[in-house]
This record gives sequence, structure tokens and C-alpha cells, in this order.
Amino acid sequence: MVLTGRSNTPEVLKVMGLPVHWRADYAGWLVDQYRQGRGAHVVTLNAEMAMQADRNPDLRQVILSAELVIPDGAGVVLYFRTKGQRIERAPGIELAAAVLKRLSPKETVFMYGGVPGVTDRAAMIWQRQVAGLNVVGTQHGYLGPEDQPEFLRHLEQLQPSVILVGMGVPRQEMWIRDHRYLCPNSIWIGVGGSFDIWAGVKSRAPQWMCDHHLEWLYRLYKEPWRWRRMLALPHFAWRSLTYSAR
Repeated sequence: MVLTGRSNTPEVLKVMGLPVHWRADYAGWLVDQYRQGRGAHVVTLNAEMAMQADRNPDLRQVILSAELVIPDGAGVVLYFRTKGQRIERAPGIELAAAVLKRLSPKETVFMYGGVPGVTDRAAMIWQRQVAGLNVVGTQHGYLGPEDQPEFLRHLEQLQPSVILVGMGVPRQEMWIRDHRYLCPNSIWIGVGGSFDIWAGVKSRAPQWMCDHHLEWLYRLYKEPWRWRRMLALPHFAWRSLTYSAR
């Protein structure tokens, strides 16, 4: 089966029992969802997350329940290609960017996560790049327990159209699961370290590396301490190819 992306009819594929939704236009579908009064949780699936979900039933259930699961990682894409399903990688950072660019000035954005100052800077840079982008709030991810209730009340009052949560996997997925009820019609996207990249604190791999599924290698070069996490890639390759539903 070849999935060319020419139609926006969803294709639901499976890897290790986890869904991956293939659409021609993820961002367009999400904005339409919001405008029709339906919220969504977006999960950006890669090999590391799939391996975590294999061991963590709670994370697995979050992925199974998400309205949109995109093929973020090279390992996931290559797995499907070994099965004759030619899909393209859809990095979460690019999906989030595409959604922000499609919002009208009446539609709002909230950014949560990252270290103090980084999320504010990311929001400021986005507002410079996209005329009319309405960022109604930011909040770093280092709130103490005593500050959480006030923050959550504020978020509920704002009812943002899009809520970007950058706290790393699986923390951001669990946080979205636990708090979606506050803004049920919002689009919630777990964006990992995207705020750092948007703010200029970190850099993405050169485009040629992204195009050839080598972004993981660039991350390892920039952050050698990630080598243990990178072991998820060969483990995922073996597990995905030998997986059978239990």
C-alpha cells in the first residue's frame, strides 16, 4: 500500500498496536476540528515513545485515546516503509508551527512548559513572525504545587484555541490527559523541546539531515548524554518487527 498524502481521508496504521493517523493536511484538519467545536489531543509518536508505551500502560492508553497521532520519528516512518506503506515523517515542531500560521486573530494560543524565560521568548518570536498571532499567555513548567491551582483556573478562564505543552515525554502526555477537561474544545499538542528551538536556545538539525531521517544523529552530536535514550531506536526496530498483539 502506498500512502501518497493526496487525500485528507485518514488512514489509521498500526505499529506495536499503537495508532498512527496519516493525513494529507494535519494542520488543516486540526483547525477545522476547533472551528467545528471539537477539541483534540495530538501525540507526536517516535520510537522512544513507542518503547515507553510498551512498558507503561498509562502512556499507551493516552496514545490510544488521542484524536491525532502523527509519525514524528524516523524509526516509525521506516517501520511503515518496510511494510510497503510509504508515509512521510511529520515532526511535531513543524505541525505546531503550521497550526499557528493558520489561526485567525480571533483564535488564541497558550504556551506551557520549558524553563523560565524560554516560553516567553518563543511566544515573542512567533508574534513577530506571524502578524496577528494572538498569544494570550505563557507559563514556564517549573510551577510549585502551591501555584498550580491558580494557574489552572487562569487557563480555564482563557479557553485558548490551541494549547502547546512542552514538558517532555511522557510527562506532557499525562498532563494533557489530566487537564483536558478544563478546555475541552481546545487543540492540545505536546511539543517537547520546541520552545527551546523557537527561542534560539537550541538548534534543529540542518534540513538535509531532517530530509534523510538523521535528525536523531544531530541531537546525539549536540547532546552526547542522550546516547542511552538513543538505544530505543534499535530496540524499537526489533520490537516493532517482532510484535504481536497480546
